[in-house]
Amino acid sequence: MTELSPIVSPRLDHCPATLPATVYADAEWYAREMATVFARNWICVGRLADFALGTMRRVQVGAADVIVCRTAEGGISAFHNTCRHRGSELCRDAVEPLGKLIRCPYHAFAYAADDGRLVATGHAVPTADFDRAEHGLLSVALRIWAGFVFLNTDESPRNLVADVGLDVLDHWRMDALVTGHVWQTEIACNWKVFWENYSECLHCPGIHPELCDRVPIYGQGIMAASEALHWDGALPAGNLKPGAESWTPTGAACGPSFALLTEDERAAGYQFVTFWPTAYVVAHVDHVRSVRIVPLSPTRTALIVEWYFAPETSAQPGFDAAEVAAFAEIVLRQDGEAAEMNQRGMMSPAYRGGTLMPEEYEIHRFHQWLLHEMEVAR
Repeated sequence: MTELSPIVSPRLDHCPATLPATVYADAEWYAREMATVFARNWICVGRLADFALGTMRRVQVGAADVIVCRTAEGGISAFHNTCRHRGSELCRDAVEPLGKLIRCPYHAFAYAADDGRLVATGHAVPTADFDRAEHGLLSVALRIWAGFVFLNTDESPRNLVADVGLDVLDHWRMDALVTGHVWQTEIACNWKVFWENYSECLHCPGIHPELCDRVPIYGQGIMAASEALHWDGALPAGNLKPGAESWTPTGAACGPSFALLTEDERAAGYQFVTFWPTAYVVAHVDHVRSVRIVPLSPTRTALIVEWYFAPETSAQPGFDAAEVAAFAEIVLRQDGEAAEMNQRGMMSPAYRGGTLMPEEYEIHRFHQWLLHEMEVAR
């Protein structure tokens, strides 16, 4: 059954130019992105529940090396990984034990783990002009959303925003979910190339046969019915093919559906939430997946993909989270290969830039957002 929708088609009414080829490999441009786009936007660094009590963990936020501190009592804070004495790193390994103090391994300056205030100066004896209150650790803004930890290194961070309302996943009880499977990979492309691939489905019929079978609208090279050339305003009741419930290898739900979901949420089959430039989350009726995009260099990007389940789903006899994840892994591998193919082609000396099609409205919006973020941060 279909219904008419007040949604206006998002298709572009023209074919704008892409970004120039140089921005996908140039080191200076990449450094500017790290100093602007990734420095002033909220960056997802994982699930709160996966930051173990009594530890500090190093994470990368753009160009900044940051430590996330989780005290034994459950408090969480974040600081730049640099001592205020002479700049030594404070945390040397990926994860280190944490008590009540963060102690610099160089000269033993010590800081309170909860708020970063300077507590001790090791063997140094400061003179009267030294104000301890002015020499605490440099804090990093931290926000928890739906069980995810977001960091922002800007001195005056803006509100966390997504492409949809932040309450859109309330019925999934996100805070209660547990991490069941993690998959990480590196792809040989600029971080923007992966986001651009995510933002259109013209590639889907040729790259994702399994996905197009599961989500028939993708087989038309579009992400939603409203993108069709002569759309009449009708919307399908659901997105998945008849008989499918979720993005699992068989299409069957891997466990009980989330109890609070509405009929519309169940019928839709999935809900995407996008946080430029850092991550997207996909909620299904039986599990949730997140994909974090981490730039490593102008031409290399890391993907960190995690699957989350309700405790009762994970506790089922014989439950295998990796098996559930296998379907989405196929899609992500295909996306990675397509992104690498795109990157290699753009490096041709003959390629200066391309042209977007009307269906690539979301890439155009991404490009405009990126240029704005880099300009306002100057």
